[in-house]
Amino acid sequence: MSFRGFGGRGGFQQQSYGPPAQVLEMGTFVHACEGEMVCESINPKIPFFNAPIYLENKTAIGKVDEILGPINQVYFTIKPQEGIQATSFKSGDKFYIGGDKLLPLEKFLPKPKPVGLTKVKKPAGAGRGGRGVGRGAPRGRGFPSRGAPRGRGGFGAGSRGGSSFGRGAPRGRGGFGGFGGRGRGRG
Repeated sequence: MSFRGFGGRGGFQQQSYGPPAQVLEMGTFVHACEGEMVCESINPKIPFFNAPIYLENKTAIGKVDEILGPINQVYFTIKPQEGIQATSFKSGDKFYIGGDKLLPLEKFLPKPKPVGLTKVKKPAGAGRGGRGVGRGAPRGRGFPSRGAPRGRGGFGAGSRGGSSFGRGAPRGRGGFGGFGGRGRGRG
C-alpha cells in the first residue's frame, strides 16, 4: 500500500515532468570530487536542493546535492544521475537549471531592523510570570490580594492557615500556594 498526496494531504512527492521550457545558466564546472561535480555559481540566485541540472540542450545530468561557500561566492555540487561520469566534464563547462528552481539571495540575508522601534526594558527582578510569583520566589514576596495588607501573603493558602486570596480573608503568611516562604510584617 502506498500513500500519495492528494489535495495537499499525505506525503510530499516530487514528480519530474521533463525539462523546463527554458533553462538558465547556473554554474561552471570546477572539478570532480568523490564522484560528484563541484561547480561555481554564475547565477545571482540560489538553487533549490535536489533541483535538476541540465546541459544547454536540456539533457538532465544530475541534481544539486550541496550548496557551499560564502554568500558572495556560491559553489554547489551536482550528484550525477546514472550513466553520467563527473570526470567526463572539463573546467569551464556550463550547467543550466529551470527558473522555477531558484531562490532570491535576499531570502538568505538578515532582515533589517525596523527604524524607530526601541526595546522596552523589563523592571528589575521581573522574570517569567512576574515578580515573586511561583516556586523559588523571594521570601514573602507574593502579590497582595484585595483585602490583604501589603507585604503579607499572596495567592493561595498561607503557611499559618487561612487564605489571602479574597476580600476579607484572614491574614495568613506565605506566597503563591504555600511555596513563597514566610511573609513580611507582623502576623
